[in-house]
Amino acid sequence: MRSSLGLLLLLAACSPPAPNPSAGPATQWPAYGGDAGGTRYSSLADITPANVADLEIAWIHHTGDVSEGGPNAPARNKSSFQSTPLLLDGTLYVVTAFSRVLALDPETGIEKWAFDPHLDLGVRYSEIAARGLAAWLDPDRAPGEPCSRRLYIADRGARLHAIDAADGKLCADFGDGGHINLARGIEPYIPADYGVTSPPAVLGDKVIVGSAIGDNQRVEEAAGTVRAFDARTGAPAWSWDPVPRDPDAAQAQGWRSDQAARNGAGNAWSILSVDEERDLVFVPTGSISPDFFGGERLGDNRWADSVVALRGSTGELVWGFQTVHHDLWDYDVASQPALVDGPGGAPAVAVAAKTGLLFLLDRETGKPLWPVEERPVPVSDVPGEQSSPTQPFPVKPPPLSQHALAPEDVFGLTPWDAEACRETLQGLRYEGIFTPPGLGGTLIFPGNAGGTNWGSTAFDPARKLLFVNTSNVPHVVQLIPRDQMDAVRKQHPDREISAQTGTPYGMMRYALLSPLGVPCNPTPWGQIHAIDLETGAIRWQTNLGTTRDLAPMSIAMPWGTPNMGGPIATAGGLVFIGAAMDDYLRAFDAETGAELWKGRLPAGGQATPMTYRARENGKQYVVIAAGGHGKMGTKLGDALVAFALP
Repeated sequence: MRSSLGLLLLLAACSPPAPNPSAGPATQWPAYGGDAGGTRYSSLADITPANVADLEIAWIHHTGDVSEGGPNAPARNKSSFQSTPLLLDGTLYVVTAFSRVLALDPETGIEKWAFDPHLDLGVRYSEIAARGLAAWLDPDRAPGEPCSRRLYIADRGARLHAIDAADGKLCADFGDGGHINLARGIEPYIPADYGVTSPPAVLGDKVIVGSAIGDNQRVEEAAGTVRAFDARTGAPAWSWDPVPRDPDAAQAQGWRSDQAARNGAGNAWSILSVDEERDLVFVPTGSISPDFFGGERLGDNRWADSVVALRGSTGELVWGFQTVHHDLWDYDVASQPALVDGPGGAPAVAVAAKTGLLFLLDRETGKPLWPVEERPVPVSDVPGEQSSPTQPFPVKPPPLSQHALAPEDVFGLTPWDAEACRETLQGLRYEGIFTPPGLGGTLIFPGNAGGTNWGSTAFDPARKLLFVNTSNVPHVVQLIPRDQMDAVRKQHPDREISAQTGTPYGMMRYALLSPLGVPCNPTPWGQIHAIDLETGAIRWQTNLGTTRDLAPMSIAMPWGTPNMGGPIATAGGLVFIGAAMDDYLRAFDAETGAELWKGRLPAGGQATPMTYRARENGKQYVVIAAGGHGKMGTKLGDALVAFALP
């Protein structure tokens, strides 16, 4: 018996080891969107539908940067940890909610160095957030030379910084000792209303940056100019203004020239994409100021609410496509334009909108690859307003968000709850999507935080699937005559009210919720969808999130929730996403949409995750910022969480 047992042990010791699921080269995550085109796709396949249930927390790094708001907090507003890290040359780089840049060991989360831009937290920014970084490798410097690899961060305080990726020190040859003051030349510059929240883009030897503007305060707002700087010296290279100040400009036909001279915004506050081969930068633009009354900006307002392609070397406009004409709903293009493969492999740009519509455009011309129809929409009855009589609707895919809400369809946890929603809805103007705001109150559905936001999309090139998450929550917008503003503010002290200075009307906006605090529209309130980019069909759609962290006694109803943050896709056949208002990172089967796993987070996961293998034959990690979202009311924190297989 002993000899037999010894023989068995010897054979076991000599047999080949079990296959290593982590075998393979190191992979990077070199750009905010995974690559410069924003596909959010990884070739890693260590984690699969068969083993994803075994994922566990590998490490957590606490940044220390969180604000709960209030007069005694380091910042008056609540923070939002929306960052997606980069993985470059064996180091993980992440931006905190306070715009500090941290370099971490990617397998332990231990800090290597930190860069602090000393953001003025005494300013009441509309939100305290920073979504990410850009990186550039200087071809004229040898590896290991100072600033051979540079990181760029544009912060909420309107400064662009160039940092040495090796040690976190400023690159002194860039701008003014490593910084550029982006507020220089901006009129009016109001610190609380002008800054940057999204990462710059790098194309060739240029770093390109947009701006975040509080665009609902006044007509004469800061211009939403996109600017490019020399990546090494910081010298200005070019600029492009979405508003045609020159009445002879090509896009001036969408404006009245005397108004275009003074309107602001139309800014690119979200994430830019670049196609280096074609020397193109793709810019998503927002609405013109102010959001909800357009009598001081008559016309289509091109190129606001658009995707535009600019020549990267010169800033010249190559083409533009407008997703909303004469925006009265704050329907910015919030999602990063995704450079994907269209039908037959055609180079394409996918544009997911707040409206829940998805446009697929030819990358070189901007022409729709799926037909787009101009359809009649409700017209404004507000004196001085001239709403657009039509809006663009793609023929496919069908809308990914709800576009209709009738009184008989309202949702409530009780009959009393539903009846309260029904009574409110019956008192509002609503004739479907694009119903213009009015003096008596208008239902905006989807709301301005509906459809797809800055979390953007993910594209699986092998399966030709685009993954899109959407929110379904209605809002109410009411225009207020100027002489009634004070009275309305006193009557509704807890609602968002904006002056819209320079127009005859202020604005009040709020989510349409029942007395028990739930949305008045039917569930689902949040979903994730898979779109076949060959056919335009919806392959599958699944509810995203539960009421686990919203309801009393942690009741987890699978109704989906509003969400902020986006998905990533992997060659392992998985889609990872946080985003929902319960505190989980989830994995879905890319083929079927089945939820296969969820990992508990220490705070809200309102960020887009990323994944990498830091070294050859190392583990695949999936990392997400779990710090919550101040405006959404999810649990706040400061954690960067990494998951891996045991």
